[in-house]
Amino acid sequence: MKHEIQETREGVPDQPALWLTENVGYIRNRGLVLDVACGRGRNALFLARSGFSVVAVDRREEVIRELGLWATATGVVVETRVLDLESGRPPIEPNRFDAVVVINYLHRPLVPVLIEALAPHGVLIYETFTIGQAQRGHPRNPDFLLRDRELRDLVKPLEILRWREDDVEGSLVASIVARRREPRDRTLSTPDGLP
Repeated sequence: MKHEIQETREGVPDQPALWLTENVGYIRNRGLVLDVACGRGRNALFLARSGFSVVAVDRREEVIRELGLWATATGVVVETRVLDLESGRPPIEPNRFDAVVVINYLHRPLVPVLIEALAPHGVLIYETFTIGQAQRGHPRNPDFLLRDRELRDLVKPLEILRWREDDVEGSLVASIVARRREPRDRTLSTPDGLP
């Protein structure tokens, strides 16, 4: 069994995304994290090893199965789900996650669902390619590339904690860490007009 896991993991980078490792401190200690379009699970495994509860979703059954095997083999727990994120509204629970992590994936209609998935004070850690990346190689489809400053607009009304658009390790990316604010307390009326 161990041999099978090693074969299926061949060529997969074991290192989590640098943007995630630099910003993991924004996530509530031992919080619940959703890893969106997790692929083979490098970020989900890092988060689980770091003490977070992790739900990892991807549309490809084979990578989700592989991630589950790899998590078991390395002694960490990652809840895995096969989930099509691009057909209709995916069943992602609102107000549940202390963090949502998205690396190298863009489906604009999904962003409001991810924002709703954040619990109060939850953070969105997001990084993906910008339009200039098309000149350098993959991806080239503009549907998968952010326009200048677009990521900042997509995450409104979240509070932006960190943001950049830059050349990072040879790729042109936009990166953001943004926090959901606490819902405003409603003014409560007090009996007999007391303050």
